[in-house]
Amino acid sequence: MIVAPPLLRAAAWVVVLLSGCASPAVLPTGYGPPISGRLSVRVDAEPVRVVSAAFELSGDAHAGVLALTSPLGSTLARAHWSAQEVVLTTPTGQSRYSNLDELAAQALGERIPMAALFDWLRGRPWSGAASAVLSGNEAGFEQLGWRVSLARFGDGWLDAYRDAAPTVTVRARLDTDAAARP
Repeated sequence: MIVAPPLLRAAAWVVVLLSGCASPAVLPTGYGPPISGRLSVRVDAEPVRVVSAAFELSGDAHAGVLALTSPLGSTLARAHWSAQEVVLTTPTGQSRYSNLDELAAQALGERIPMAALFDWLRGRPWSGAASAVLSGNEAGFEQLGWRVSLARFGDGWLDAYRDAAPTVTVRARLDTDAAARP
């Protein structure tokens, strides 16, 4: 059985209620070219947690904006961060966190290396930690206990797996132009 965290369940109900007046998320300028596409995160814990949404990400681990939207274009959540604050805004309110990893842990029930994710989505290891090329013929690398597969990156897909319990899978389908960025 797949169960979403309470925050996401509430957001989903608001999306259903407001879908008739949907408008796309607007990102501020100054963060460089955004990366966008669809993002899915699955945490194999009890209960299993799955989050799936369209996303647009601007910035880096130090400052940026992440918007998650429904298939109808309604904003499910918007996070922005800087050296001064990390804030998550959903249709049900606003929450503040001490860092991006804490935000991910609260939203997903599991920590995800958010600082590394910015580089992973660009098809490269994060410079803040050691990495190793995947063994065998699979394109990709291992970093921070995660296996990042770039086997389908040319087609706009990124797959990252953490085998330690609970297992976590992050899949991104990047917009074509985003996958081509260095």
